Amino acid sequence: MRSTTSSLEIMDVDTGERTTLAAFDRVIEAPNWTRDGKLVYNSAGGLFSFDLETRLSARIDTGFASACNNDHVLSPDHRSIAISHHTAEDGRSRIYVLPLAGGYPTLVTPLGPSYLHGWSPDGRTLAYCAERNGQYDIYTIPAVGGVETQLTDLPGLDDGPEYSPDGKHIWFNSTRSGLMQVWRMNADGSEPTRMTYEDSNNWFPHASPDGERVVYLAYRTGDVAPGDHPPDKDVELRIMPSAGGPSRTLAKLFGGQGTINVNSWSPDSKRIAFVSYGMPSNS
Repeated sequence: MRSTTSSLEIMDVDTGERTTLAAFDRVIEAPNWTRDGKLVYNSAGGLFSFDLETRLSARIDTGFASACNNDHVLSPDHRSIAISHHTAEDGRSRIYVLPLAGGYPTLVTPLGPSYLHGWSPDGRTLAYCAERNGQYDIYTIPAVGGVETQLTDLPGLDDGPEYSPDGKHIWFNSTRSGLMQVWRMNADGSEPTRMTYEDSNNWFPHASPDGERVVYLAYRTGDVAPGDHPPDKDVELRIMPSAGGPSRTLAKLFGGQGTINVNSWSPDSKRIAFVSYGMPSNS
């Protein structure tokens, strides 16, 4: 049984200081950090804005999109948000764009399932993980909709694509080497490079706005299958230089799915936001 309590936290990545902003008696997931002092998270299919000053939440109007999952990303100018919503006709996740202040969602990916993870710095392109013909790979598509482009095609799961701040690279995680590890490729899909060599399953690399560091989620080997990222597991948040090199552990916590699925760096590249969970009631 999944946890039923959530804690919204922030951490200073240099000092390691953790601050719990709010506790919830429900599951919340995947905070984004806005430039105007708010965090955006999803819960029970809805999208919410959390004010860092007042520490109050407010629901964002997402129109008919009432089955949003934890794959949502802010536009570079923070005026819009792209969401992954499970459509009523077949229950598959598709990507939509709407104003961050709330409004009517516009469909971007007609095909599903599609799980959003990245928005290019120039605002023109979305990057996502999608299942096509039984295989999960990384794709891009114009943010206004259009023809999707497949960037990966190797056996195994490629997931979590996110642009570097300069737009030259896409960070992602892949099982192509066995365990789930962090990789980086050029924005056109060329020159994939393995960035972590660790005895763990590493998910969701997020580059800091200044381009200097990358935070990711690590599951212990044996706790999960390489291609799985469930909730309610002992996990670590780790940080590494974006140029490559050894990582260090920022925090150990009870979490997993929903903890840090999307980029949650503060605009000044000093802090991250994440979600930890209470122990499940049958544990």
